[in-house]
Amino acid sequence: MRRSPSWVRIGGAIIAAGLAVFFATSAAAGHFPFSSSRTPGSAAASRSPAPPRAGAAPSGPVSSPPAGAAGSPGLSLQQMAGQRVIFSYHGLTPPARLLQLIEHGEAGGVIFFGHNISSLAQITKVITELERANASPLNPVRAPLLLMTDQEGGIIRRMPGAPFLSERQIGEAASPAAAAAAAGTSGGLNLRGAGMTVNLAPVLDVYRQPGDFDDQFGRSYSTNPAVVGKLGADFITAQQRTGVAATAKHFPGLGAATKRQNTDKMPVTLNVSLTTIRNTDEVPYQAAITAGVRLVMVSWAVYPALAPGRPAGLSRAIADGELRQRLGFKGVTVTDALEAGALKKFGPTQNRALLAAQAGMDLLLCSAQNVDEGQQASAALVQGYQDGQLGHPGFAGALQRVLALRASVGG
Repeated sequence: MRRSPSWVRIGGAIIAAGLAVFFATSAAAGHFPFSSSRTPGSAAASRSPAPPRAGAAPSGPVSSPPAGAAGSPGLSLQQMAGQRVIFSYHGLTPPARLLQLIEHGEAGGVIFFGHNISSLAQITKVITELERANASPLNPVRAPLLLMTDQEGGIIRRMPGAPFLSERQIGEAASPAAAAAAAGTSGGLNLRGAGMTVNLAPVLDVYRQPGDFDDQFGRSYSTNPAVVGKLGADFITAQQRTGVAATAKHFPGLGAATKRQNTDKMPVTLNVSLTTIRNTDEVPYQAAITAGVRLVMVSWAVYPALAPGRPAGLSRAIADGELRQRLGFKGVTVTDALEAGALKKFGPTQNRALLAAQAGMDLLLCSAQNVDEGQQASAALVQGYQDGQLGHPGFAGALQRVLALRASVGG
């Protein structure tokens, strides 16, 4: 396994020391193997600063920084906003503008798709380049980037190698628990060997019918919520022991979605009763939280029983009420792809990013394979903080969770 640079191993201590004062004062104040397609329902020498672009917030310090910023690791508001954004790009080579953002501490991480990966050697070289940018003296965040992909297993893999079994195959195995743990370990080692730090897996949807949205790609362990929870927890525990954070998705569950109900392409409403949501779809998340899952991805489907008219990832009643308050999740929440067709009535990237942050989402997943999308999302967070649309304690809490996650991975 390739070793991380020394600053990765000590980054947690540096961040913890700097943030202890900052947050105390603030409180007082995505299915195709090696393809470019997104998974359905889901993504050296310092350079001169990138020139401002339309829709992007300024890269330097801004007015009205968060309270207690003097006790933080020296982050500007733009840098703080950037920590909450996951960027993407097209092709096999990360663009200079993305490297510049990373060098200046204005990106939390990167999501990779099949078109970004031609081989393990190639993606390992890319990640080394990203890590080099992240180690820039201009970047005050001394912790690993959140480098992620959808390596679920079966045909849902972005890079070669483990895990080879799909969730359905694991559920049907002679020893499902052993198969789930083996998939978590092998998949984690495969990702960590390339330098990735987060896997957008496992799927915890409880599928309903053969051939439905999840089952058509083998993306669900079972129709039994207890089985899904047990196998998901086994996968999570094994994977996170390798140093790769796991992501349970798609909360509160897409198991009731029919074959064509794909939130990447269109708005989806799941008319499931509150009793069914809580006694079936949310059950696996209780097991995942108990197992210590680090991230939860919230879906873009609408659940009228919980929040009429609002996709889950734009609903505080779901992202905060159900997930954090009812189930007790304390880790990082991450959106599904911000450019998804399910959000077409909610305006451009900036508006979607603001609504997601208001709902309580910590990380914004910008999967359009265009750096502009990530910069627009970051600009929306800066503006929302400055004009009061984003509460300062909530902003600080989200940042704290993201930075704690960054400090914990990749050791």
